[in-house]
This record gives sequence, C-alpha cells and structure tokens, in this order.
Amino acid sequence: MSFAQRQELEWDRGFASFDGTRAPEADISDLDADHLRDCQDLLGSSSSERALHACELLTKDGRISVAAYVLFARRPQTIFPSAHVRVLKYLQNERGAGRTHAVASGSDVRCEGSLPSQISEAADAIAQMIPHRHALGDSGRLESLPIIPGDAWLESLVNAVVHRSYSISGDHVRVEIFPIESTSQARAGSPAWPTLSRPNRSAAMRALPESAQISESQELGEGIRRIFAEMRRTGLSEPMYVQSSQSVRLTLLARSSLPSSIEEALGPTGMKIFKAMRQAQRPLGTGQIAELVGMTRPTVLRHLTRMPDAEIVTWRGEQPKDPHATWRLN
Repeated sequence: MSFAQRQELEWDRGFASFDGTRAPEADISDLDADHLRDCQDLLGSSSSERALHACELLTKDGRISVAAYVLFARRPQTIFPSAHVRVLKYLQNERGAGRTHAVASGSDVRCEGSLPSQISEAADAIAQMIPHRHALGDSGRLESLPIIPGDAWLESLVNAVVHRSYSISGDHVRVEIFPIESTSQARAGSPAWPTLSRPNRSAAMRALPESAQISESQELGEGIRRIFAEMRRTGLSEPMYVQSSQSVRLTLLARSSLPSSIEEALGPTGMKIFKAMRQAQRPLGTGQIAELVGMTRPTVLRHLTRMPDAEIVTWRGEQPKDPHATWRLN
C-alpha cells in the first residue's frame, strides 16, 4: 500500500482523524466572521477562538483544523476542491453520455461554500427537482408531497456531507434524481459513511449541531434508522446501501413495499385501511381503525380478516371476541 492508502486506512479505522488535523495554509481570518459569531453566540463563548476550542475544532497547538475550515470557511473549495455537493436530475433512467446525456436542462446544481451552506443550498435544489404527487398529507388535506419522504432524503443528504472523507483524494457528494428513483451517493477515498453498527462520529459531524445555520444532525447515531423508518412509514421499499472500497451508494426508490398482486387483492378499501395502520405505527383495535378510516366496524373487520392470509397483519387477542384485541402490521 502507498502512504496515502495507509493513511486513509488509519482514518477509516479511527487511529487518526483527517478532519482533526491542521488545515494547510489556513488561519482564523479565512473563516466567515458571521458564521463564527453565530456559533459563538449559540455557545455563549467570549470569543470565536473559545467557541472553536469548545467544539474541538482547533488542533493541539491552536491552529485551524480541517473540520473548522470546511464548516466555517467562506470557500473551503480553495484547499479542498472536491468538498462540494452536486445535485442532478435526469430525464431518463440512465445517465447517458454525449448526445444521449440525460441531464435535464438547468438541473445540474453545484453547491459550494461551508458545509451548512452546502446542505441548505442542496436541500433547496432537491426540493425543487424531486417529483411530487397529490396525496393526503399529515394535515388531513390533499397536498403536493414529494414521492420520497422529505425526512428520508434530507437525512441522506446530511449523512453524505458530514460523514464523507474530506481528504484531498476524496470525491464530491452527488445526489442524482431519476424518473423512477432518487439516489444520494457519497464517494470518498475510503469508506466514509457510517454503518448500522459502526457510525462514524467525525469532528465535522460533532460540531455541525453547534452551527446556528442548521440543526439536522443530532449526533445520536439515528440517521440511518430514521431513513429506514421514514421509508417504511410511507410504505416505500427499504433503502438500499451498496458499499465499495471507494464509495457508499444509497438508493431511495419511489416504489411501494407491497407487491402489486397484494395491492390488487386488497382493493381500494383494503389499501386505505392498510395505509391508516402504517401511518399509526402501532397496534390498533378494530374500533380505532374504523374511526381512522371513517368506515363502519363490520366493514373494517371484513377487510382485516382477509389480510392475515397475505401475511400483512397479525391479530393479537386472548379469545375470538376479546375487546382488547389488536391488529399489528407485519
């Protein structure tokens, strides 16, 4: 292995942290004074230096770390050119090349600046590009809703930005939106995203919640679980993670988790009951379900009794007419 490869391996295994090392040719004058002041006020620090020290964004000798630089520099791309997010929307299910290049006109946005600025700008771009559908929202009214839950793709974006490797050899973060799927891809010189069992708590991730610009990252190791939960809650297929030696790719599919044959068997009424139970995210009694969907108890019970055959729900009760019996989604 070359020196660069050995160093990447050390960073990945936690022996050392690249974003905790000194940012080359950088000092506090390179950081955005307004952003630093926001952080200082939020922490109640007497100076910007104290705020950076409290967030562990200074090296042992008091120099600006890589994490501080990418978080607060006016344009960290000066030293780290790949420290940006690119959002693209395609007209076809394949990227294409040359004459067949499928990127939609005006839908290739490069988001630069500090990490919080990148996240905010990329989130705005995704919100505009992602397809929407007219459906019943949490307010109980018909709304224009993204086909992929907002919490799921925003969590994916934040994870990609704060967990990627900011070494010189790292690649930029790409969010690619296709007609049938929304994809968030982070590529770096070494595996840089957390796994379900080993979240990567980088210095940038620890400090990000302290920034007054953004508060999406909570540093609780719950990001991936939240993405899975949001996709399940809305009845979409589970996220697909593919990790290679050079990148981590997350795919969020706008596709129902139920096979079309089961949806046809349930019919419109059965699907309405199923969606109400999925939104509730807890076991419900027959009467509670009837109230949620605005139907009579016998109608709801007739449809519920068909669902165990398709292994969609499970009935829990002591006896056939148990008043405390509940239905739980499998």
